[in-house]
Amino acid sequence: MRRKILLFGIMALLVSVSSCDKNFEAINENPYAILNVTPDLLLPTVIRGSVNRVMDDGWSIGNIVIQQTAKIQFVNEDRYIWGDRSGLWSSLYGVLRDVNNLYTLSDASGFNNYKGVALVMKSWIFSVLTDAYGDVPYSEAIRGKSDGILTPVYDPQEQIYAGILADLTTANELLGSTEEAINGDILFGGNVQAWRKLANSLRLRYLMRISGRTDVSTAMRSIVDNPSQYPIFENNADNATLEYLAEAPNQFPLHTTRVGSFDEFRLSKNLADKLLAFQDPRISVFARHTAASAGTSNPIYVGIPNGLSDVDAFNYNGGVQNVSRLGSLYFEDAITVRGRRVARGYIMAYPELQFILAEAAQKGLITGAAAAYYREGVTAAFAYVDTPMPTDYLSRGGVAFQPDSALELIGTQKWIGLFFTGLEAWFDWRRTGYPEVIAGPSNQNNDRVPVRYAYPLSEQSRNAANREAAVSRQGSDDINTNVWWDN
Repeated sequence: MRRKILLFGIMALLVSVSSCDKNFEAINENPYAILNVTPDLLLPTVIRGSVNRVMDDGWSIGNIVIQQTAKIQFVNEDRYIWGDRSGLWSSLYGVLRDVNNLYTLSDASGFNNYKGVALVMKSWIFSVLTDAYGDVPYSEAIRGKSDGILTPVYDPQEQIYAGILADLTTANELLGSTEEAINGDILFGGNVQAWRKLANSLRLRYLMRISGRTDVSTAMRSIVDNPSQYPIFENNADNATLEYLAEAPNQFPLHTTRVGSFDEFRLSKNLADKLLAFQDPRISVFARHTAASAGTSNPIYVGIPNGLSDVDAFNYNGGVQNVSRLGSLYFEDAITVRGRRVARGYIMAYPELQFILAEAAQKGLITGAAAAYYREGVTAAFAYVDTPMPTDYLSRGGVAFQPDSALELIGTQKWIGLFFTGLEAWFDWRRTGYPEVIAGPSNQNNDRVPVRYAYPLSEQSRNAANREAAVSRQGSDDINTNVWWDN
């Protein structure tokens, strides 16, 4: 009897299991899961992830080292005690995996517009990596899954730039050659011509970057003299700047920062002194009146010297109430549209292009009047931050174009116009030397201003042999070793 009961129990259990297993896979399927990744799903992450990462580094290092901002607390960055700067490396190589997937998917579908966009983003991201670190993995990068390359070689920067310029040329040819709409484009809203303009404007930036090492005049002239074949930015409406929204994930990166963390950064005396000397109203965008003077009959702006010790920085000019905080545009008002003025993530913009053309014309690399490009660059830079330019600004001392000091004038106004645009102002200053940037009195780098990031410490264990080959070729792995184009 017991055996019969046991047998019936086993049979009932088997029936129960069988019935539970029926349609098991269908019941556990997520109807909202994305099973087939398409280019439009990858593109927003590619744009947002790369731009936000570069803006983060611009805040923590870029603005500081180029002396647009300075710190009053936790001043290690301002004293060049940088430590392991691996965040940019890991984040951008992570984004490059999505860029590679975007290109591969688009290629398989015959979507040349998406392929062109992928090449533009790839070029910009690799330019940031190589300008920050020097020789980096390029030709074998992002090939771990496809080719099993887990320890990629570090390519010489000269070869990386050749690849970047070639990819941008190809991008210009691909964009507009097929009819698919570019969906998921949070930068240009699917405007194919805007991506072409970015591709060619970036080419001019990078040709100028390497102009100290190779003759770029023919390449630059071919772009500037053939706008129908190589369109470039024509005004601020063409800017490759990411406009942020009120809600995540497309918020300005600093908008959710703690007030205390934001207030560690203040207006640099270097930038403040120049803006005040020029009576430049853009200072009201970049900074605020000191707390002590706000609401008085004589509100003032005061910058703090870079590279002070913790105690000296916190007590400078009688304390933090007497040093200008940075502008509300970069914090609490970053998502508030005030006319056209909104905080933006930066890839490249029209004012920068005009300063590049002004320098190129002054050096005879292209035809055209350097003074005209310069004036247009300054005018556009005011418009970029939605600030009316004083009618006499271009004739003021230190601003008026003079052929004998043209490169310094161009470099200084370009530096002002590149306020909080990631790392671009630092990269450009390393090439031009304008304006003068002097290491602060308590710097810990033997009075030298850093010219690169050291390689991430993790590379010493993950990719030691290739890293060592790059170091032996490039020079000591520290913040004072010039990259190829800066030699």
